[in-house]
Amino acid sequence: MQYRDPYIEICIEGPSSVLKEISHADKELLDQHHQVADFRKGETIIKAESRPRGVMCLASGKASMSKYGAGNREQIVRLIKPQNFLCYRSIFSDAHFPFTVTALENSTVVIFERLTLSKIIRQNGELAFSLMKMFSKELDLANCRMISLTQKHVRGRIAESILLLRDIYGTDADGITIRALLSREDIAHLSNMTTSNAIRTLAAFVSEGLIRVEGRKLIIENLPGLEAISESGQ
Repeated sequence: MQYRDPYIEICIEGPSSVLKEISHADKELLDQHHQVADFRKGETIIKAESRPRGVMCLASGKASMSKYGAGNREQIVRLIKPQNFLCYRSIFSDAHFPFTVTALENSTVVIFERLTLSKIIRQNGELAFSLMKMFSKELDLANCRMISLTQKHVRGRIAESILLLRDIYGTDADGITIRALLSREDIAHLSNMTTSNAIRTLAAFVSEGLIRVEGRKLIIENLPGLEAISESGQ
């Protein structure tokens, strides 16, 4: 079918989208009831404890989902890539969104009207099952990350974060340059540590030949070495 803009096509027809198998009529309904919003790098996409305007899909760019704890300390709890959905749990819970979502680079978001998507889910068992699978995967990852961030030492946490960035965002054609540009502060927030500890650990990894750093680019030089540190946690 012909969509009104390329961004909604990405969110509905993309290879990893949970919406790609819904009916033609439902796709037309979503095409008629959506908005597109652009966000600059560093701009807040969703503010914590706000009520989302609808279910969001990241159409382009990269984003982080964070929670602020004691002393207003930020912890990145999830990295978001294109075709990932946000706020879909609000369809079932009708609750405020508990996290802050920030654009890591210039990003475009498609916002599906909540009531429209809710109606489609109620009439589509396969879509509801796909969403349940998505819930389960996110919960499994969150549980594993919680254990890692509380039990691994600093080196193990940084190694895991580098591997997580690689797994989520992939690499350039060379197979070793991670396709994401995060600040040292972002890496620290992802790894549950201070920025100074993240900087020191990255510098140690460089001196040990595990990675190279070019500005904000992370280049993996010794993948087995990083995997071993992440696995051992130290």
